[in-house]
Amino acid sequence: MSTIRAVVCEPEREYFKVEDLKKHNITLPADPEKARAQHALMCRTMEEAGWKLYRVKELAGHPNSVFTMDTALSTPYGYIQLRMGLESRDGEEEWMAKNLDKIGEKRLAIIEKPGKVEGGDVILDRDVAFVGQSGRTNQAGVEQIERILAGLNYDVRVAQIPQPYLHIGGAMSLVEKRTVLCCRGVFPPGFFHDFEVIEIEKDNFVTANVIALGEKTVIAEYRNSGAISALQNNGFQVHTLDLSEFLKGTGGPSCLVLPLKGGE
Repeated sequence: MSTIRAVVCEPEREYFKVEDLKKHNITLPADPEKARAQHALMCRTMEEAGWKLYRVKELAGHPNSVFTMDTALSTPYGYIQLRMGLESRDGEEEWMAKNLDKIGEKRLAIIEKPGKVEGGDVILDRDVAFVGQSGRTNQAGVEQIERILAGLNYDVRVAQIPQPYLHIGGAMSLVEKRTVLCCRGVFPPGFFHDFEVIEIEKDNFVTANVIALGEKTVIAEYRNSGAISALQNNGFQVHTLDLSEFLKGTGGPSCLVLPLKGGE
């Protein structure tokens, strides 16, 4: 089995230097000691599962840069430089592109104005791309990402993502090839055709947000009891981690990780 590679950003200073919480869509200030320990345990769990992690430094003035998922979309053909939907995150796209360039990733395309697409709104599995149109990903962005991915022969499936979810990744996760965890009642009929579906009840903005480690093993936030029970009942091993300090930043487990598809 190929090593799964991903980019993570350890919280050192910027995540804790937030004066205007609303501007950055952060609900409460994070505790630095707890946040660093929680992030380190998540990374250690991933590495023990065989992942190779690239650690990048936070972008100055950008507390949300710890949420690497949103900044780019990696495909087996190269990465797509995205365009952030939250104004205070402008600049994170170029920052991540530079980091990806440094490790030899090829840039495939760029989302241009007026399009906005955040990585939490795109989930890829082999030849299928699930795309969310949300408060962070607009119609112009959907049209661009749909055109790019269709050109790569993806079957692009688009859904409107309602509140309280920021992204499609709060309402669904790919938990292994051709198997999804999703919230009941969010997606249109037929959206998951040809996939095995594990449905759970809607709870909060990251109800169905988990990290798939491979080999039917996932990371879930330990308070996410509905998802944990459903996954365990379907034969998954679940690492339950306390990620409370990142929930304060309105991010779930997968928001902290940018998987690199070329290494799978």
